[in-house]
Amino acid sequence: MAKKADEAFTPTGMVYKSTTLPKPTRKKHKTLGLKDEQLPEIFRNMYLQRRFEERAAQMYQKGKYGGFLHLYIGQEAVSAATVTVLNDDDDIISAYRVHGMALARGTSPGACMAELFGKKTGCSKGKGGSMHFFDVERHFWGGHAIVGAHIPLGAGLAMANKYQKNGRIAICFFGDGAVDQGSLNETFNMAQLWKLPVIFVVENNGYSMGTAVERHSAGQLHKRGEAYDMKNGVANGMDLFSMIDTLNDVVKEVRETNEPYFLEVKTYRYRGHSMSDPGNYRTKEELEEFRTFDPIERLKDYIVKEKVATKKQLDEIVEEVEQEVLDAIEFAENSDFPDDSELFEHVYTQEDFPFHK
Repeated sequence: MAKKADEAFTPTGMVYKSTTLPKPTRKKHKTLGLKDEQLPEIFRNMYLQRRFEERAAQMYQKGKYGGFLHLYIGQEAVSAATVTVLNDDDDIISAYRVHGMALARGTSPGACMAELFGKKTGCSKGKGGSMHFFDVERHFWGGHAIVGAHIPLGAGLAMANKYQKNGRIAICFFGDGAVDQGSLNETFNMAQLWKLPVIFVVENNGYSMGTAVERHSAGQLHKRGEAYDMKNGVANGMDLFSMIDTLNDVVKEVRETNEPYFLEVKTYRYRGHSMSDPGNYRTKEELEEFRTFDPIERLKDYIVKEKVATKKQLDEIVEEVEQEVLDAIEFAENSDFPDDSELFEHVYTQEDFPFHK
């Protein structure tokens, strides 16, 4: 007998198992090249991402803005590790779960919140919204809504760097759903043929919208690179030090060899795919188990245990970040919407483009 629709989507057990996470590194921060004073700042960075997202969700529910909103909550170790290991002028491009990466790169919370609100003070001048954050000054190239469509752009950034011989590399992030897109396979083929200095990173958080990875993708995702003789590997995205440890090696190799690398980062999102997703496809037990791997709490515990900073000092950072995010909301609310004349700006680079009046 066929199941009813609601029964068919009722989870009967854990789909995405924590046992798939690689074992976290045992290396301490100094072994990874981190100084004591860096750890509180990385904690601040990660907590800022978390609190910004939580407040962004509140503002969305209050009707302050609309459209789509995809939260990064739970994946902050990936973005924090990335900006820690990369040079400031290396290129970063990502998909639409993008707020955390922009904040990690240094885009101001005010500019990010204003973009959500559609204000002209936003990082994309209020024209991009949640899924199209950009910060050219910080070599952050979005923020792309169409699944997998930006992967060729990541290779393009790398090709430009190789052509200019500037020593920079590109890193391109996408979700597990994008691995099955044709654009990835076409790009991998070209990137390997042309030996482009790019790191392709799939943030495998277990679900493509509401579909578990094991139900839509055959085999281990990072091994897709083997079809193109592309070096590949897997990392624990729920542990900051594990991510830094892996990226230290990968970034060094790509920079030295000028060849691409495909990295699968196993991570987890604590919220639904978007604000309209209640997450009924996973059990409470699964969610609670992964909460024990919270990357922010892991780092906080480590900092206190290693006496890098006291709990009181970290609490002060939390209070400062809380106010910083509240200030960002106030900035967004008090900012103006773009003028109507802005509608045709930043569409064409040629000022006298035909029919552009």
